[in-house]
Amino acid sequence: MTSRGLLHHVELWVPDLARAERSWGWLLTALGAAPYRSWEHGRSWRLGGVYVVVEQSPALSAGTHERTRPGLNHLAFHAGDAAALDGLVAAAPAHGWRLLFADRHPFAGGPEHRAAYLEDADGYEVELVADRT
Repeated sequence: MTSRGLLHHVELWVPDLARAERSWGWLLTALGAAPYRSWEHGRSWRLGGVYVVVEQSPALSAGTHERTRPGLNHLAFHAGDAAALDGLVAAAPAHGWRLLFADRHPFAGGPEHRAAYLEDADGYEVELVADRT
């Protein structure tokens, strides 16, 4: 089997590594990823052949991320069944995440798309998608 064309990793440059480690580390671990690598300016978590990096690079050219500007808007992850999604949403605020589109949750993406949209303190958005039943 070839891995050609599959996602290898995602690297997010963050303004505060400790804050990102708290929010992203919790989320990625809750989704089944394990700590992968750690260095002075970054951390990564891996699940299967894909890993996610958060790095507070010394080469940052700005201090903030804005998901509504051109560029990356959000990352979407499979969250498991509806109960698993609900558990993640309930636990998320204690780890620096807030629910977006709360008035339409869990169907902000449409009546056939059960998901949660979360934003961390630095403005990064994730979409947690429940399995279809």
